[in-house]
Amino acid sequence: MFIFVSFLILSYLVGSIPSSYLAGKGFRGIDLRKHGSGNLGATNAFRVLGWKIGVFVLICDMLKGALPVFFFPGIIARWGEIAWDQGNIAILIGAASILGHVFTLFMRFKGGKGVATSMGVFLALVPVPFLMTLAVSLLIIAATHYVSAGSLTGAVLLPLLVIFFYPRRLPLILVSLLVGILLVIRHRPNIKRLIQGKENKLFP
Repeated sequence: MFIFVSFLILSYLVGSIPSSYLAGKGFRGIDLRKHGSGNLGATNAFRVLGWKIGVFVLICDMLKGALPVFFFPGIIARWGEIAWDQGNIAILIGAASILGHVFTLFMRFKGGKGVATSMGVFLALVPVPFLMTLAVSLLIIAATHYVSAGSLTGAVLLPLLVIFFYPRRLPLILVSLLVGILLVIRHRPNIKRLIQGKENKLFP
């Protein structure tokens, strides 16, 4: 159990790496918390730092979720410390990474909204439902120019697809639902601005 808990903490710390903050400081010498929306996520990095750095941040944030899910469960299982299914271990590892991004230890527990890291986690866990969700979300963003609209669509759609494709994987269903709820909660200001017609568009 000690090794499992250690990797759970390590997953949280990997998720906590503030990619957008480091990119802002490293490439532009600015604190992204003081520019744009002030959010430490890929969308704000895209708007403030440009699309190239924004894409770089997006990839980094996705890797924070995907890499622990890919590698850590196998290591834990190989060391034979606990008898849990690797799939369930991967779910908990992914959840820890997402929480690390949203409540990053290195930024006084104020991180991003969790979309990109969740993308990495679910790409590793459930690639088919994730890619279907991504396609729909991108269509929503292309049609509305609102990243938040696409993110919220994904937060609702992905758990439904997980239930459809994996009806017997209760831990996976529960985590997908909880992550979806977390993303909606983190987007409350965006929802308010969308209703008021004041939400920032990704591009005019």
